[in-house]
Amino acid sequence: MKNFALLAVSLFAVATFASAQMGMGQDKSKRPSPPASAECKFSDGTTIKVDYSSPRAKGRKIFGTASEKALVPYGEIWRTGANEATTFVSDTNLTVGGKAVLAGSYTIFTIPKADKWTLIINKKNAEWGIPYKYEADELARVDMQVSKTPAPVENFTIAFDPTGSNCTLRMEWENTRASVEITK
Repeated sequence: MKNFALLAVSLFAVATFASAQMGMGQDKSKRPSPPASAECKFSDGTTIKVDYSSPRAKGRKIFGTASEKALVPYGEIWRTGANEATTFVSDTNLTVGGKAVLAGSYTIFTIPKADKWTLIINKKNAEWGIPYKYEADELARVDMQVSKTPAPVENFTIAFDPTGSNCTLRMEWENTRASVEITK
């Protein structure tokens, strides 16, 4: 009986560990880079929604050159957040930075540089993020405008700013803001 109880406890521990390793029941809000989302609602009720994980700066150098040991090196594809790839879902056809994007679900990545960013809209879904191996599934690459934030930004943030009947997609972290106009 003692051996049976020991076996049962051991099997329970192994099952619990395996479940935790596969992410079952994991509370994503307790991650170091918790989930976040942003939404733009157009006047006709259609929407764009972005779901991402929001990493923290924690005193680190975020954007810069590899020699600066930046967390996100200039010129390299970044998953645009942390954890799973960032999703971009629209229930209406759009124009993002001059490129047509049909209603649907996409993942987005970026290539940050000091003077401009490139937004990559990818048809592949449910990806972890990096390494990026999805060039064949790209829908579009568009330029993003870069500026400085008025104050340091600790938590990576994606937001939408309504501009009349359009929206501006804005990403901010450290001292950097990247943005692109989205129209219907």
